Amino acid sequence: MVQNQQEAFAVDMPQSGGSKCFDDDGRIKRTGSVWTASAHIITAVIGSGVLSLAWATAQLGWLAGPVVMLLFSIVTYFTSTLLAACYRSGDPISGKRNYTYMDAVRSNLGGVKVKLCGIVQYLNLFGVAIGYTIASAISMMAIRRSNCFHKSGGKDPCHMNSNPYMIAFGLVQIIFSQIPDFDQLWWLSILAAVMSFTYSSAGLALGIAQVVANGKVKGSLTGISIGAVTETQKIWRSFQALGDIAFAYSYSIILIEIQDTVKSPPSEEKTMKKATLVSVGVTTMFYMLCGCMGYAAFGDMSPGNLLTGFGFYNPYWLLDIANAAIVVHLVGAYQVYCQPLFAFIERQASTRFPDSDFIAKEIKIPVPGFKPFRLNFFRLIWRTVFVIITTLISMLLPFFNDVVGLLGALGFWPLTVYFPVEMYIEQKKIPRWSTQWVCLQVFSSACLVVSIAAAAGSIAGVVLDLKSYKPFQSNY
Repeated sequence: MVQNQQEAFAVDMPQSGGSKCFDDDGRIKRTGSVWTASAHIITAVIGSGVLSLAWATAQLGWLAGPVVMLLFSIVTYFTSTLLAACYRSGDPISGKRNYTYMDAVRSNLGGVKVKLCGIVQYLNLFGVAIGYTIASAISMMAIRRSNCFHKSGGKDPCHMNSNPYMIAFGLVQIIFSQIPDFDQLWWLSILAAVMSFTYSSAGLALGIAQVVANGKVKGSLTGISIGAVTETQKIWRSFQALGDIAFAYSYSIILIEIQDTVKSPPSEEKTMKKATLVSVGVTTMFYMLCGCMGYAAFGDMSPGNLLTGFGFYNPYWLLDIANAAIVVHLVGAYQVYCQPLFAFIERQASTRFPDSDFIAKEIKIPVPGFKPFRLNFFRLIWRTVFVIITTLISMLLPFFNDVVGLLGALGFWPLTVYFPVEMYIEQKKIPRWSTQWVCLQVFSSACLVVSIAAAAGSIAGVVLDLKSYKPFQSNY
Protein backbone atom coordinates (compact mmCIF):
# COMPACT_ATOMS: atom_id res chain seq x y z
CA MET A 1 0.00 0.00 0.00
CA VAL A 2 2.24 2.66 -1.31
CA GLN A 3 1.99 5.54 -3.69
CA ASN A 4 0.17 4.70 -6.89
CA GLN A 5 3.25 5.31 -9.06
CA GLN A 6 5.22 2.82 -6.96
CA GLU A 7 2.38 0.30 -7.24
CA ALA A 8 2.63 0.14 -11.01
CA PHE A 9 6.44 0.06 -10.84
CA ALA A 10 6.52 -2.72 -8.22
CA VAL A 11 4.41 -5.15 -10.23
CA ASP A 12 6.84 -5.14 -13.14
CA MET A 13 10.01 -5.62 -11.08
CA PRO A 14 11.79 -8.98 -11.09
CA GLN A 15 11.17 -10.92 -7.89
CA SER A 16 14.78 -11.43 -6.90
CA GLY A 17 17.72 -9.65 -5.43
CA GLY A 18 16.93 -6.50 -3.48
CA SER A 19 19.24 -3.92 -1.89
CA LYS A 20 19.79 -2.09 1.38
CA CYS A 21 16.92 0.32 0.65
CA PHE A 22 14.63 -1.81 -1.52
CA ASP A 23 13.15 -5.29 -1.40
CA ASP A 24 13.20 -7.80 -4.27
CA ASP A 25 10.02 -6.29 -5.75
CA GLY A 26 11.36 -2.74 -5.96
CA ARG A 27 9.42 -1.52 -2.93
CA ILE A 28 10.96 0.26 0.05
CA LYS A 29 12.52 -2.24 2.48
CA ARG A 30 9.93 -3.83 4.75
CA THR A 31 10.74 -3.58 8.46
CA GLY A 32 8.06 -5.72 10.17
CA SER A 33 9.00 -8.49 12.62
CA VAL A 34 7.31 -11.29 14.57
CA TRP A 35 6.38 -8.74 17.23
CA THR A 36 4.90 -6.06 14.94
CA ALA A 37 2.96 -8.76 13.04
CA SER A 38 1.75 -10.19 16.38
CA ALA A 39 0.66 -6.69 17.45
CA HIS A 40 -1.30 -6.25 14.20
CA ILE A 41 -2.97 -9.66 14.67
CA ILE A 42 -3.78 -9.09 18.35
CA THR A 43 -5.21 -5.66 17.44
CA ALA A 44 -7.42 -7.33 14.84
CA VAL A 45 -8.34 -10.41 16.91
CA ILE A 46 -8.83 -9.24 20.50
CA GLY A 47 -11.52 -6.84 19.42
CA SER A 48 -15.01 -6.25 20.67
CA GLY A 49 -15.67 -9.95 20.08
CA VAL A 50 -14.06 -10.82 23.42
CA LEU A 51 -16.86 -9.03 25.27
CA SER A 52 -19.59 -11.28 23.87
CA LEU A 53 -17.81 -14.50 24.89
CA ALA A 54 -19.41 -14.73 28.36
CA TRP A 55 -22.82 -14.58 26.67
CA ALA A 56 -21.71 -17.17 24.08
CA THR A 57 -20.41 -19.48 26.84
CA ALA A 58 -23.74 -19.07 28.68
CA GLN A 59 -25.63 -20.37 25.63
CA LEU A 60 -23.35 -23.41 25.23
CA GLY A 61 -22.53 -24.23 28.86
CA TRP A 62 -19.41 -25.38 30.69
CA LEU A 63 -19.09 -28.45 28.50
CA ALA A 64 -19.40 -27.09 24.95
CA GLY A 65 -18.35 -23.44 25.53
CA PRO A 66 -14.62 -23.88 26.26
CA VAL A 67 -14.37 -26.80 23.78
CA VAL A 68 -15.85 -24.68 20.95
CA MET A 69 -13.45 -21.80 21.75
CA LEU A 70 -10.48 -24.18 21.70
CA LEU A 71 -11.63 -25.76 18.41
CA PHE A 72 -12.03 -22.34 16.74
CA SER A 73 -8.51 -21.37 17.87
CA ILE A 74 -7.06 -24.59 16.39
CA VAL A 75 -8.97 -24.05 13.12
CA THR A 76 -7.78 -20.41 12.95
CA TYR A 77 -4.14 -21.32 13.57
CA PHE A 78 -4.21 -24.20 11.09
CA THR A 79 -5.82 -22.25 8.25
CA SER A 80 -3.60 -19.22 8.95
CA THR A 81 -0.49 -21.36 8.43
CA LEU A 82 -1.98 -22.60 5.13
CA LEU A 83 -2.67 -19.00 4.09
CA ALA A 84 0.82 -17.79 5.13
CA ALA A 85 2.29 -20.36 2.71
CA CYS A 86 0.45 -18.59 -0.14
CA TYR A 87 2.11 -15.15 0.31
CA ARG A 88 4.67 -16.05 -2.35
CA SER A 89 3.75 -18.03 -5.46
CA GLY A 90 6.17 -20.86 -6.23
CA ASP A 91 9.36 -20.57 -4.19
CA PRO A 92 8.69 -19.56 -0.52
CA ILE A 93 11.83 -17.36 -0.46
CA SER A 94 12.13 -15.82 -3.93
CA GLY A 95 8.70 -16.45 -5.52
CA LYS A 96 6.40 -13.66 -6.71
CA ARG A 97 4.82 -11.79 -3.81
CA ASN A 98 1.05 -11.57 -3.39
CA TYR A 99 0.33 -8.22 -1.73
CA THR A 100 -3.28 -8.87 -0.78
CA TYR A 101 -5.63 -11.76 -0.01
CA MET A 102 -7.18 -11.29 -3.46
CA ASP A 103 -3.76 -11.38 -5.15
CA ALA A 104 -3.08 -14.74 -3.46
CA VAL A 105 -6.43 -16.11 -4.71
CA ARG A 106 -5.71 -14.75 -8.21
CA SER A 107 -2.25 -16.38 -8.32
CA ASN A 108 -3.38 -19.76 -6.98
CA LEU A 109 -7.00 -20.20 -8.07
CA GLY A 110 -7.85 -17.52 -10.66
CA GLY A 111 -11.12 -17.18 -12.58
CA VAL A 112 -14.46 -16.44 -10.96
CA LYS A 113 -13.09 -17.32 -7.49
CA VAL A 114 -11.09 -14.07 -7.49
CA LYS A 115 -14.25 -11.97 -7.88
CA LEU A 116 -16.10 -14.09 -5.34
CA CYS A 117 -13.25 -13.68 -2.85
CA GLY A 118 -13.12 -9.90 -3.41
CA ILE A 119 -16.87 -9.50 -2.84
CA VAL A 120 -16.85 -11.58 0.36
CA GLN A 121 -13.63 -10.07 1.74
CA TYR A 122 -14.45 -6.42 1.18
CA LEU A 123 -18.08 -6.78 2.28
CA ASN A 124 -16.77 -8.41 5.45
CA LEU A 125 -14.30 -5.58 6.05
CA PHE A 126 -17.15 -3.11 5.48
CA GLY A 127 -19.26 -5.05 7.99
CA VAL A 128 -16.47 -5.07 10.58
CA ALA A 129 -16.26 -1.27 10.33
CA ILE A 130 -19.99 -1.11 11.13
CA GLY A 131 -19.63 -3.60 14.02
CA TYR A 132 -16.76 -1.62 15.54
CA THR A 133 -18.66 1.67 15.25
CA ILE A 134 -21.58 0.13 17.17
CA ALA A 135 -19.26 -1.37 19.81
CA SER A 136 -17.37 1.89 20.38
CA ALA A 137 -20.62 3.87 20.82
CA ILE A 138 -21.89 1.31 23.37
CA SER A 139 -18.63 1.63 25.33
CA MET A 140 -18.72 5.43 25.26
CA MET A 141 -22.29 5.34 26.55
CA ALA A 142 -21.30 2.82 29.21
CA ILE A 143 -18.82 5.34 30.66
CA ARG A 144 -21.54 7.96 30.92
CA ARG A 145 -24.08 5.47 32.29
CA SER A 146 -21.76 4.05 34.95
CA ASN A 147 -21.14 7.60 36.24
CA CYS A 148 -24.89 8.29 36.08
CA PHE A 149 -25.62 5.09 38.06
CA HIS A 150 -22.96 6.05 40.60
CA LYS A 151 -24.40 9.53 41.12
CA SER A 152 -28.01 8.37 41.41
CA GLY A 153 -27.20 5.30 43.50
CA GLY A 154 -28.74 3.09 40.80
CA LYS A 155 -32.17 4.82 40.97
CA ASP A 156 -31.96 6.54 37.56
CA PRO A 157 -32.23 4.11 34.58
CA CYS A 158 -29.89 6.51 32.70
CA HIS A 159 -31.23 5.85 29.18
CA MET A 160 -29.49 7.67 26.35
CA ASN A 161 -29.31 7.81 22.57
CA SER A 162 -26.34 6.14 20.83
CA ASN A 163 -26.28 8.37 17.72
CA PRO A 164 -24.06 11.22 19.05
CA TYR A 165 -21.44 8.66 20.14
CA MET A 166 -21.41 6.95 16.76
CA ILE A 167 -20.99 10.34 15.07
CA ALA A 168 -18.07 11.18 17.42
CA PHE A 169 -16.36 7.87 16.58
CA GLY A 170 -16.93 8.54 12.87
CA LEU A 171 -15.29 11.97 13.12
CA VAL A 172 -12.18 10.44 14.75
CA GLN A 173 -12.05 7.77 12.01
CA ILE A 174 -12.22 10.41 9.26
CA ILE A 175 -8.97 11.88 10.68
CA PHE A 176 -7.17 8.52 11.15
CA SER A 177 -8.34 7.27 7.76
CA GLN A 178 -5.99 9.79 6.14
CA ILE A 179 -2.97 7.70 7.24
CA PRO A 180 -1.84 6.60 3.75
CA ASP A 181 -0.35 3.13 4.30
CA PHE A 182 -0.66 0.03 6.49
CA ASP A 183 3.09 0.26 7.26
CA GLN A 184 2.57 3.59 9.00
CA LEU A 185 -0.02 2.09 11.38
CA TRP A 186 2.48 0.09 13.51
CA TRP A 187 2.31 2.56 16.44
CA LEU A 188 -1.51 2.60 16.39
CA SER A 189 -1.55 -1.23 16.37
CA ILE A 190 0.80 -1.50 19.36
CA LEU A 191 -1.25 1.08 21.30
CA ALA A 192 -4.46 -0.77 20.39
CA ALA A 193 -2.96 -4.14 21.42
CA VAL A 194 -2.05 -2.67 24.84
CA MET A 195 -5.61 -1.32 25.18
CA SER A 196 -7.10 -4.73 24.32
CA PHE A 197 -5.13 -6.34 27.14
CA THR A 198 -6.25 -3.52 29.46
CA TYR A 199 -9.98 -4.04 28.97
CA SER A 200 -9.76 -7.83 28.72
CA SER A 201 -7.87 -7.84 32.04
CA ALA A 202 -10.48 -5.53 33.60
CA GLY A 203 -13.31 -7.83 32.45
CA LEU A 204 -11.41 -10.82 33.83
CA ALA A 205 -10.71 -9.10 37.17
CA LEU A 206 -14.35 -8.03 37.56
CA GLY A 207 -15.49 -11.57 36.73
CA ILE A 208 -13.18 -13.08 39.37
CA ALA A 209 -14.30 -10.49 41.95
CA GLN A 210 -17.97 -11.28 41.20
CA VAL A 211 -17.36 -15.04 41.59
CA VAL A 212 -15.70 -14.39 44.98
CA ALA A 213 -18.61 -12.13 46.02
CA ASN A 214 -21.16 -14.79 44.95
CA GLY A 215 -19.26 -17.43 46.90
CA LYS A 216 -19.88 -19.94 44.09
CA VAL A 217 -19.33 -20.62 40.38
CA LYS A 218 -22.56 -20.08 38.44
CA GLY A 219 -23.61 -21.82 35.23
CA SER A 220 -24.35 -25.38 34.17
CA LEU A 221 -22.83 -28.05 31.91
CA THR A 222 -25.40 -27.48 29.14
CA GLY A 223 -25.79 -23.69 29.31
CA ILE A 224 -28.89 -21.54 29.66
CA SER A 225 -31.79 -23.69 30.86
CA ILE A 226 -35.06 -24.36 29.04
CA GLY A 227 -37.58 -22.25 30.92
CA ALA A 228 -35.39 -19.17 30.98
CA VAL A 229 -35.68 -19.47 27.18
CA THR A 230 -37.83 -21.67 24.92
CA GLU A 231 -36.41 -24.73 23.16
CA THR A 232 -36.39 -22.87 19.83
CA GLN A 233 -34.63 -19.86 21.37
CA LYS A 234 -32.05 -22.19 22.93
CA ILE A 235 -31.21 -23.63 19.50
CA TRP A 236 -31.01 -20.23 17.76
CA ARG A 237 -28.95 -18.72 20.58
CA SER A 238 -26.52 -21.67 20.52
CA PHE A 239 -26.06 -21.16 16.78
CA GLN A 240 -25.56 -17.42 17.29
CA ALA A 241 -22.95 -18.17 19.97
CA LEU A 242 -20.95 -20.07 17.32
CA GLY A 243 -21.02 -16.93 15.15
CA ASP A 244 -19.88 -14.74 18.06
CA ILE A 245 -16.91 -17.04 18.74
CA ALA A 246 -16.07 -17.23 15.01
CA PHE A 247 -16.05 -13.40 14.85
CA ALA A 248 -13.79 -13.26 17.91
CA TYR A 249 -11.14 -15.19 15.95
CA SER A 250 -11.57 -13.71 12.46
CA TYR A 251 -8.46 -12.05 11.07
CA SER A 252 -7.57 -14.21 8.04
CA ILE A 253 -8.99 -11.52 5.74
CA ILE A 254 -6.05 -9.24 6.57
CA LEU A 255 -3.32 -11.87 7.16
CA ILE A 256 -1.66 -11.46 3.74
CA GLU A 257 -1.67 -7.65 4.13
CA ILE A 258 0.00 -8.01 7.55
CA GLN A 259 2.51 -10.50 6.09
CA ASP A 260 3.38 -7.92 3.41
CA THR A 261 4.80 -5.63 6.14
CA VAL A 262 7.29 -8.29 7.33
CA LYS A 263 11.02 -8.16 6.47
CA SER A 264 13.05 -11.11 5.18
CA PRO A 265 15.17 -13.15 5.81
CA PRO A 266 13.93 -15.33 7.46
CA SER A 267 11.16 -16.06 4.93
CA GLU A 268 7.91 -14.16 5.50
CA GLU A 269 6.11 -17.49 5.87
CA LYS A 270 8.28 -18.53 8.85
CA THR A 271 7.86 -15.14 10.55
CA MET A 272 4.10 -15.19 9.99
CA LYS A 273 3.70 -18.71 11.37
CA LYS A 274 5.53 -17.65 14.56
CA ALA A 275 3.44 -14.46 14.83
CA THR A 276 0.25 -16.51 14.33
CA LEU A 277 1.25 -19.00 17.04
CA VAL A 278 2.09 -16.20 19.50
CA SER A 279 -1.04 -14.17 18.85
CA VAL A 280 -3.56 -17.05 18.61
CA GLY A 281 -2.06 -18.58 21.79
CA VAL A 282 -2.32 -15.29 23.70
CA THR A 283 -5.84 -14.54 22.49
CA THR A 284 -7.13 -18.05 23.23
CA MET A 285 -5.86 -17.79 26.81
CA PHE A 286 -7.62 -14.44 27.19
CA TYR A 287 -10.79 -15.69 25.55
CA MET A 288 -10.99 -18.74 27.80
CA LEU A 289 -10.44 -16.62 30.90
CA CYS A 290 -12.84 -13.79 29.94
CA GLY A 291 -15.59 -16.07 28.58
CA CYS A 292 -15.42 -18.57 31.43
CA MET A 293 -15.04 -16.06 34.28
CA GLY A 294 -17.90 -13.95 32.89
CA TYR A 295 -20.12 -17.04 32.77
CA ALA A 296 -18.97 -18.13 36.24
CA ALA A 297 -19.93 -14.68 37.58
CA PHE A 298 -23.39 -14.34 35.97
CA GLY A 299 -24.49 -17.79 34.80
CA ASP A 300 -27.64 -17.68 32.64
CA MET A 301 -27.81 -13.90 33.10
CA SER A 302 -24.44 -13.23 31.37
CA PRO A 303 -24.80 -9.96 29.42
CA GLY A 304 -24.28 -9.73 25.64
CA ASN A 305 -21.40 -7.30 26.22
CA LEU A 306 -19.52 -8.04 29.44
CA LEU A 307 -18.39 -4.49 30.24
CA THR A 308 -21.44 -2.57 28.99
CA GLY A 309 -24.29 -4.98 29.75
CA PHE A 310 -24.20 -3.78 33.36
CA GLY A 311 -23.71 -7.01 35.10
CA PHE A 312 -21.10 -4.85 36.87
CA TYR A 313 -21.79 -1.45 38.46
CA ASN A 314 -18.73 -1.07 40.68
CA PRO A 315 -15.96 -0.15 40.89
CA TYR A 316 -17.28 2.40 38.40
CA TRP A 317 -13.83 3.93 37.79
CA LEU A 318 -12.48 0.54 36.62
CA LEU A 319 -15.45 0.18 34.24
CA ASP A 320 -14.68 3.66 32.89
CA ILE A 321 -11.00 2.80 32.30
CA ALA A 322 -11.93 -0.51 30.62
CA ASN A 323 -14.51 1.08 28.32
CA ALA A 324 -12.15 3.94 27.43
CA ALA A 325 -9.56 1.28 26.51
CA ILE A 326 -12.15 -0.43 24.28
CA VAL A 327 -12.80 2.83 22.41
CA VAL A 328 -9.06 3.49 21.86
CA HIS A 329 -8.57 -0.11 20.73
CA LEU A 330 -11.48 0.07 18.29
CA VAL A 331 -10.08 3.25 16.73
CA GLY A 332 -6.94 1.24 15.88
CA ALA A 333 -8.76 -1.97 14.93
CA TYR A 334 -11.08 -0.06 12.54
CA GLN A 335 -8.00 1.18 10.68
CA VAL A 336 -6.23 -2.21 10.63
CA TYR A 337 -9.33 -3.72 8.99
CA CYS A 338 -10.17 -0.85 6.65
CA GLN A 339 -6.70 -0.11 5.23
CA PRO A 340 -6.80 -3.14 2.85
CA LEU A 341 -10.19 -1.96 1.54
CA PHE A 342 -8.93 1.61 1.15
CA ALA A 343 -5.85 0.39 -0.73
CA PHE A 344 -7.92 -1.85 -3.03
CA ILE A 345 -10.25 0.97 -4.14
CA GLU A 346 -7.33 3.37 -4.60
CA ARG A 347 -5.42 0.81 -6.69
CA GLN A 348 -8.48 0.23 -8.88
CA ALA A 349 -8.94 3.98 -9.36
CA SER A 350 -5.26 4.55 -10.30
CA THR A 351 -5.40 1.63 -12.79
CA ARG A 352 -8.55 2.96 -14.48
CA PHE A 353 -7.48 6.63 -14.49
CA PRO A 354 -3.66 6.57 -14.58
CA ASP A 355 -3.35 10.15 -15.86
CA SER A 356 -5.71 11.75 -13.35
CA ASP A 357 -4.05 14.30 -11.06
CA PHE A 358 -7.06 14.11 -8.74
CA ILE A 359 -6.31 10.43 -8.06
CA ALA A 360 -2.50 10.29 -8.32
CA LYS A 361 -1.19 13.70 -7.22
CA GLU A 362 0.03 14.03 -3.65
CA ILE A 363 0.71 17.33 -1.92
CA LYS A 364 3.41 17.21 0.74
CA ILE A 365 2.46 19.18 3.84
CA PRO A 366 5.37 19.80 6.25
CA VAL A 367 4.75 18.59 9.83
CA PRO A 368 7.32 19.93 12.37
CA GLY A 369 9.31 17.05 13.88
CA PHE A 370 7.80 14.45 11.53
CA LYS A 371 7.95 13.38 7.89
CA PRO A 372 5.83 15.56 5.57
CA PHE A 373 2.18 14.48 5.41
CA ARG A 374 1.12 13.31 1.94
CA LEU A 375 -2.32 14.77 1.13
CA ASN A 376 -4.22 13.18 -1.75
CA PHE A 377 -7.64 14.63 -2.64
CA PHE A 378 -9.13 11.36 -3.90
CA ARG A 379 -8.02 9.59 -0.70
CA LEU A 380 -9.42 12.43 1.43
CA ILE A 381 -12.86 12.41 -0.23
CA TRP A 382 -13.41 8.67 -0.75
CA ARG A 383 -12.23 7.60 2.72
CA THR A 384 -14.36 10.31 4.33
CA VAL A 385 -17.44 9.15 2.38
CA PHE A 386 -16.72 5.53 3.43
CA VAL A 387 -16.61 6.47 7.13
CA ILE A 388 -19.84 8.49 6.82
CA ILE A 389 -21.65 5.54 5.19
CA THR A 390 -20.50 3.02 7.85
CA THR A 391 -21.53 5.46 10.59
CA LEU A 392 -25.02 5.94 9.11
CA ILE A 393 -25.57 2.17 8.77
CA SER A 394 -24.39 1.70 12.38
CA MET A 395 -27.03 4.21 13.49
CA LEU A 396 -29.66 2.19 11.59
CA LEU A 397 -28.61 -1.24 12.96
CA PRO A 398 -27.27 -0.88 16.50
CA PHE A 399 -27.59 -4.58 17.48
CA PHE A 400 -24.14 -5.47 18.77
CA ASN A 401 -24.52 -9.21 19.44
CA ASP A 402 -26.48 -10.07 16.31
CA VAL A 403 -24.26 -8.01 13.99
CA VAL A 404 -21.13 -9.58 15.54
CA GLY A 405 -22.58 -13.10 15.13
CA LEU A 406 -23.65 -12.51 11.53
CA LEU A 407 -20.26 -11.06 10.53
CA GLY A 408 -18.47 -13.99 12.14
CA ALA A 409 -20.70 -16.51 10.39
CA LEU A 410 -20.50 -14.92 6.92
CA GLY A 411 -16.73 -14.41 6.96
CA PHE A 412 -15.62 -17.57 8.76
CA TRP A 413 -16.04 -20.32 6.18
CA PRO A 414 -15.13 -18.61 2.88
CA LEU A 415 -12.25 -16.47 4.14
CA THR A 416 -10.84 -18.40 7.10
CA VAL A 417 -11.33 -21.93 5.74
CA TYR A 418 -12.37 -22.42 2.08
CA PHE A 419 -9.93 -20.15 0.21
CA PRO A 420 -6.85 -20.99 2.38
CA VAL A 421 -7.56 -24.73 1.98
CA GLU A 422 -8.12 -24.50 -1.81
CA MET A 423 -5.04 -22.31 -2.32
CA TYR A 424 -2.88 -24.65 -0.25
CA ILE A 425 -4.07 -27.68 -2.27
CA GLU A 426 -3.23 -25.83 -5.50
CA GLN A 427 0.12 -24.48 -4.24
CA LYS A 428 1.34 -27.86 -2.97
CA LYS A 429 -0.18 -29.76 -5.94
CA ILE A 430 -2.02 -32.20 -3.64
CA PRO A 431 -3.57 -34.96 -5.80
CA ARG A 432 -7.38 -35.15 -5.87
CA TRP A 433 -8.79 -38.02 -3.74
CA SER A 434 -5.49 -38.52 -1.94
CA THR A 435 -5.77 -38.95 1.87
CA GLN A 436 -4.57 -35.37 2.50
CA TRP A 437 -7.00 -33.95 -0.09
CA VAL A 438 -9.97 -35.86 1.40
CA CYS A 439 -9.06 -34.77 4.97
CA LEU A 440 -8.86 -31.10 3.91
CA GLN A 441 -12.20 -31.29 2.08
CA VAL A 442 -13.94 -32.96 5.06
CA PHE A 443 -12.48 -30.25 7.33
CA SER A 444 -13.75 -27.50 4.98
CA SER A 445 -17.23 -29.06 4.72
CA ALA A 446 -17.56 -29.38 8.51
CA CYS A 447 -16.67 -25.68 8.90
CA LEU A 448 -19.29 -24.78 6.25
CA VAL A 449 -22.02 -26.52 8.29
CA VAL A 450 -20.95 -24.54 11.40
CA SER A 451 -21.03 -21.27 9.38
CA ILE A 452 -24.55 -21.93 8.04
CA ALA A 453 -25.85 -22.73 11.54
CA ALA A 454 -24.24 -19.58 13.00
CA ALA A 455 -25.63 -17.37 10.20
CA ALA A 456 -29.14 -18.78 10.74
CA GLY A 457 -28.96 -18.05 14.49
CA SER A 458 -27.76 -14.48 13.95
CA ILE A 459 -30.39 -13.72 11.28
CA ALA A 460 -33.08 -14.98 13.69
CA GLY A 461 -31.66 -12.59 16.31
CA VAL A 462 -31.70 -9.59 13.93
CA VAL A 463 -35.33 -10.37 12.88
CA LEU A 464 -36.32 -10.48 16.56
CA ASP A 465 -34.57 -7.14 17.27
CA LEU A 466 -36.17 -5.42 14.26
CA LYS A 467 -39.68 -6.12 15.62
CA SER A 468 -39.19 -3.62 18.45
CA TYR A 469 -36.82 -1.20 16.71
CA LYS A 470 -37.26 2.35 15.41
CA PRO A 471 -34.54 3.69 13.06
CA PHE A 472 -32.20 6.38 14.47
CA GLN A 473 -33.94 6.15 17.88
CA SER A 474 -31.70 3.57 19.53
CA ASN A 475 -31.81 4.11 23.27
CA TYR A 476 -29.85 2.06 25.81
